[in-house]
Amino acid sequence: MKVIDTNDEGLRTLIHDYPRVIAKFTAEDCAICKLLAPPFINFALEEEYQNTLFLRLDVNENPVARKLMETRVAPFFVSYCRGRLSECDTLTTEEGVKAMLQSLQTCTDTQ
Repeated sequence: MKVIDTNDEGLRTLIHDYPRVIAKFTAEDCAICKLLAPPFINFALEEEYQNTLFLRLDVNENPVARKLMETRVAPFFVSYCRGRLSECDTLTTEEGVKAMLQSLQTCTDTQ
């Protein structure tokens, strides 16, 4: 599945439409965001994560996303299981993103 660019409204809708969602909040001037962009896209294409929806939001264009980040900086990742917040953190490495994805894999359709 490809990474979908969305906004605050789309995020609110999509987390209820898919059992597993991971969202990456980025900023145009964020060097780490740019470094993590290729691995994030690659994870979205991996067979193992085909039941996970990958979203990308620009924090400068989405006030709700910006508020969710509060005092954190981009890239900020949030995972949702069945519409509920599962994890959220500023991640700076490919390994950190993979660990969040692995944790999200434990989300079942009945949770």
